[in-house]
Amino acid sequence: MQCSCFQVLVAALALVAGLQLLYLALLSGLHGQDQRSHYAELFQGRRSLPSDGHKERLKQVLASGGRLDASRQYRIYQDMLRGTWDGEHSQDVVLVTHTSLSNLHHTQQLVERWRGPLSMALFAPGPAEVHLATVMIYALAALCAPIRHLVRLHLVCQADQVAAFPELEDHDEFARLQACGDVFTKLARVGAGQRNYAMDVVNASYPNNLLRNVARRVVGGHWMLVVDVDMVPSEGLREAFLALPRVADEGMPRVLVVPAFEIRHTRRIPGTKIELLQLYQVGEIRPFYEELCPRCQAPTNYSHWLNLPVGGPLHVAYEVEWRDPWEPFYIGASSVPNYDERFKQYGFNRISQACELHMAGYRFSVLSNAFLVHKGFKVASDFHAQKDAENQRNKVLFRQFKQELKIRYPTSSRRC
Repeated sequence: MQCSCFQVLVAALALVAGLQLLYLALLSGLHGQDQRSHYAELFQGRRSLPSDGHKERLKQVLASGGRLDASRQYRIYQDMLRGTWDGEHSQDVVLVTHTSLSNLHHTQQLVERWRGPLSMALFAPGPAEVHLATVMIYALAALCAPIRHLVRLHLVCQADQVAAFPELEDHDEFARLQACGDVFTKLARVGAGQRNYAMDVVNASYPNNLLRNVARRVVGGHWMLVVDVDMVPSEGLREAFLALPRVADEGMPRVLVVPAFEIRHTRRIPGTKIELLQLYQVGEIRPFYEELCPRCQAPTNYSHWLNLPVGGPLHVAYEVEWRDPWEPFYIGASSVPNYDERFKQYGFNRISQACELHMAGYRFSVLSNAFLVHKGFKVASDFHAQKDAENQRNKVLFRQFKQELKIRYPTSSRRC
């Protein structure tokens, strides 16, 4: 009888232990599910989230605290999103761009048209913008597969700002985001009515050249095309350039110029040169900056380019000499000189780098059927109130910059 009672007691203890193990296993599973739903709840649990690798990468980048730029005025979080293209072995063309939150929605059309690797630096000037930027970057990673695969996105903020991972308090930001299109619709609302370079944060300056350098930092051995985020490349430009036969540079480096235009209405962005010519003939398209600074793009020689035979494979159509104040858009190697990060806000930020290319001995070759289209005509009334004052400050800096180039390139016979 005692043996029988002992056996019952052992069995009971074993049952209790088993139930405890089962309870702990269930509790552990529920805890893991709770951790997963912590992020799924941001999207009301209706959409699958990206793999943990994307979430963990974002958390690690944010936990690192970023790094300060050379001036120690800005904090840089490199690769908040990291597209899969960086591991490619074959040479490609990376579209390099920069933006504020108000223009981030243009990324959708850029990715759709480019269909290849893209590196973007996003500037957020104040704590509210930094927070919203982090939330929207996570939303893009969660809901936009093309962005997740093709874009490397870097966040830049002022040095005294720190970004943090989105928490459940951000549920309202995500409540209506159920698809990639919803994210870009929200971003378009954020940018509605905003003017470029108009900073709502006191003492904040848009560091366009720093942003360009941050974005091009990851290009590696690929070619790159640096554009403004509200510009759209012609269809198939990337593929056509990669098929372009390589010509010996005869000991002189060169860049390949992509003529830039601007369009009155953005409902119909031309994809081919034939479409562009049709819109040009009815006044819907004109050379970039034609009204504000025709000299800034004149060396492109638009009349010659527009009258080239249409069709055939992409090729180098002609070469031009650099003249002040030309600031061309071009495809170049990642080894071209960096942009001078002292230039901020409006004025002389791109021309300073083009001037250095000239001093360094680069040739400028214009491509036949490739082009860029800026969304909207550039007119004086669209600019922010401080534009002229900023332009004057940068003009003084540009004079100093040109003197520095003489020291940097003492054997060059060229001048800006």
